[in-house]
Amino acid sequence: MKVYEIHSDKPGLDALTLTERSQPQPNAGQVLVQMHAASLNYRDLLVTKGSYGAKQFKPIIPLSDGVGEVIAVGEGVTRVQVGDRVAGIFMQKFLSGELTQEKSNSTLGGAIDGVLASYVVFDEQGVVKVPEHLSNEEAATLPCAAVTAWNALVVEGQLKAGDTVLLQGTGGVSLFALQFAKILGARVILTSSSDEKLLKAQQLGADIGINYKDVPDWEEKVWALTDKRGVDLVVEVGGAGTLSKSLRAVRYGGRIALIGVLTGTAGDVSTISIVQKHVRVQGIYVGSRDIFEAMNRAIAQHKLQPVVDRIFSFTEAKEALTYLESASHFGKIVISRFPD
Repeated sequence: MKVYEIHSDKPGLDALTLTERSQPQPNAGQVLVQMHAASLNYRDLLVTKGSYGAKQFKPIIPLSDGVGEVIAVGEGVTRVQVGDRVAGIFMQKFLSGELTQEKSNSTLGGAIDGVLASYVVFDEQGVVKVPEHLSNEEAATLPCAAVTAWNALVVEGQLKAGDTVLLQGTGGVSLFALQFAKILGARVILTSSSDEKLLKAQQLGADIGINYKDVPDWEEKVWALTDKRGVDLVVEVGGAGTLSKSLRAVRYGGRIALIGVLTGTAGDVSTISIVQKHVRVQGIYVGSRDIFEAMNRAIAQHKLQPVVDRIFSFTEAKEALTYLESASHFGKIVISRFPD
């Protein structure tokens, strides 16, 4: 079968190599999935370039997010059946409850082989059925970005109707958070460096857009827009470079869902602001299978359509990652047309 591997002895995106492997077969409790589409996350770019986590000493299949059809099942499988359309969960052992080191060590496309292959074998516990109204390309966007956004807003953020949420940028997590916030009845303030992207976000339902290049002190603008109260929740995807601004923008007793590292992993943080404003800063590392399935019920109920920016073919995987690196996308980048 056709499969991409990351070879750590090659530099940059050249580490991504198209090759052949034998088609796997499911053992007891496992399912064989013929993959149809996969989507990219910023993590995938870092993994491919060797700048995410531990260095790989053997070729690994990248990408965590994909959808396909179950074409064979092993003995004893009951959760799914042949013909079901499923996605793998980001952490194969994170089914419910709290995150543990063991669960964290089961990430697709990082700790273990991912989904950028014609066929993938999953444990039956590590897949979920996807909403019927979604295309394969749309469904492939769910496992990481959507679950992260749902966890940040609903599970940890406890967002409710009438609350105000601050979102950063127009990547996958932020746009899912925008869509989820609107179905929850919240007010959305969104930042971006592009007026064009801000307009698109407002067409999706964002109430206020702020161009942070034009307004570098955007946290003061947010503070003023909320009548000097602050937002109830910040979905912080920037990381160390924007966290102090988010602490200024959030209300007393508010929450910050800390997700991304787009501005780096180290920097000055005003810890006194966390204390004096009684702010809860919660790290979000995707979420469990239970969270994924709860989110899918909401997506199906509201017929929510994920925002797909561009679709590449399987043979264009490296071009897709290059496009992701350019940061010119609005929403998710998808790889489709997988070979048999």
